[in-house]
Amino acid sequence: MEHFIVSARKYRPAVFKDVVGQQAITNTLENAIENNHLAQALLFTGPRGVGKTTCARILAKKINSDGNEKEGEDFAFNIFELDAASNNSVDDIRNLIDQVRIPPQVGKYKVYIIDEVHMLSSAAFNAFLKTLEEPPKHAIFILATTEKHKIIPTILSRCQIFDFRRIGVRDIKEHLAEVAKAENIEAEDDALHIIAQKADGALRDALSIFDRVVSFAGKNLTREAVTENLNVLDYTWYFQISDLLLENNIPQVLVTYNDILSKGFDGHHFIMGLASHFRDLLVCKNQETINLLEVGEQVKTMYFEQSQKTSTQFLIDGIDIANTCDLKYKNSQNQRLLVELCLMQLASLTFQGEKKNSNNDGRFVIPPSYFKSEKFTSEKITSAGSIVPKSIEKGEKAKELSEEIEITNVSEPSEELSKESIPSENNNSEENPDGSEPQKVIERPQILAERNAKKVSALSLKSIQKKQEIKQEMVANQPDAENLPSNEFSEEEMQAAWTEYTTSVESDGKYNLLSHLTMGVPKLDGSIIHLEFPNQTIKTEVERAKYELLGFLREKLQNYDIDLDITVNETVEKRYAYTTREKFEKMKEMNPMIEKLRKEFDLDI
Repeated sequence: MEHFIVSARKYRPAVFKDVVGQQAITNTLENAIENNHLAQALLFTGPRGVGKTTCARILAKKINSDGNEKEGEDFAFNIFELDAASNNSVDDIRNLIDQVRIPPQVGKYKVYIIDEVHMLSSAAFNAFLKTLEEPPKHAIFILATTEKHKIIPTILSRCQIFDFRRIGVRDIKEHLAEVAKAENIEAEDDALHIIAQKADGALRDALSIFDRVVSFAGKNLTREAVTENLNVLDYTWYFQISDLLLENNIPQVLVTYNDILSKGFDGHHFIMGLASHFRDLLVCKNQETINLLEVGEQVKTMYFEQSQKTSTQFLIDGIDIANTCDLKYKNSQNQRLLVELCLMQLASLTFQGEKKNSNNDGRFVIPPSYFKSEKFTSEKITSAGSIVPKSIEKGEKAKELSEEIEITNVSEPSEELSKESIPSENNNSEENPDGSEPQKVIERPQILAERNAKKVSALSLKSIQKKQEIKQEMVANQPDAENLPSNEFSEEEMQAAWTEYTTSVESDGKYNLLSHLTMGVPKLDGSIIHLEFPNQTIKTEVERAKYELLGFLREKLQNYDIDLDITVNETVEKRYAYTTREKFEKMKEMNPMIEKLRKEFDLDI
């Protein structure tokens, strides 16, 4: 069996121009060699797998090349690689210093590449300081590390620092395409793009993943094979979920999410991917930001098509809801339910069947129509949330009533009611056996309408309209202006009528209005009754009952010139409770001996 060499070693760059994604650093090093400006101590820092050690080897070979060397000469005698992770003691550094003093036998420079230099101990760093600052002319030190912050400042100040960056997805994908071509492998563009994204900026990781996927899929590298082998959630799931969300299809969204979980994917990973998907759709909606989308051309077309079907507001709200779910996921006791609730909220963003509540802090209510079961098919749900059986739905008056007024306590009529109060149509025109007038027949919908005529909810626009109609009806029922009486009355008569009205209010159970009307004493000035309240809220409550109150007083006192003048005086204060100290002071005013009693027995208040 032939020995296999991994792609990361087989295709390691041999010259600076082959290094991927580090153009600025390679150009700097080449110019420094040509102009003889190369420092004697270099520090290469950056993430794993971005070319630090590769550039160090290329540099070591290039500075010893004079054009007369043999082809393939690697100057191995002049290049010393030291792993600081296993050689981090003071003795190891002393041995290195002893070797530095010996000049090279081949070439001009000895190059010492110290990898993972941050692993050196503090004593080793201090022992290395003098040699690093003033090395022999034939020695060059190249330090490589992934954690620059762990190196002591005295070392950093003696080195020329080169920061290697993460390699872009596009650069990794292009390099993988060259490797696939060299290996005679047919690879889809989307498949290479997924590998590049999974590598997270490290080319060595990308080549390792490439080898693994090729072992799984063979010479034909497809997107499906890559997603299956890497356990990556295919982006087609996100497109499918987004379409269902735009259709407000909550049941199918939950079924699709269950399919995703059954494939072994984590809910947290899914919700983070969904937020990123919404972000990519938002990026596609503007030509200025479309370059931020790092996907293949085929996928970019799919993103562009779906972005045309979504609104900007939907995507912004969707990102916000998904991000909130992401933040709450780890602390949630029922993580699946959290994600499902998030999906139901997303599916309700574009729902137009019901108006959203403006006071819900940006949260969206799930449309109740999605949760109807078959047992409700014979009943009608009104806008107020009440259920109207079919037996009542037939009447037009009941239909209007179900839309405008909340219907409660609807039940089937008892036998007594069905026999006495609701006789059949055939008996409507017949006289009673005793010769009296026929009983007036009242249909059940009409009974319900009369029962609820005064029962108006204040939670809808229709209820406000209904109250306005009642108020207009009361004004219209006033007697003719030409025949209105205007008898004179005294303040005592007015007070008596006022007390009588408050008694009727109390009997009706309107205790809140009763407390307002008995809060102060009304004062009479001609035909104007003046009322004074401590705040605007009480004034508003009394003004709501103004028409009924005026109607009672005008009829009782036989004077239709009576009117109310309601004002607010914030200085007026009515105290309903007293503190312990206030109670004691009041008692002391009534009986000063209480203070002597307190002092005698040393009592606390």
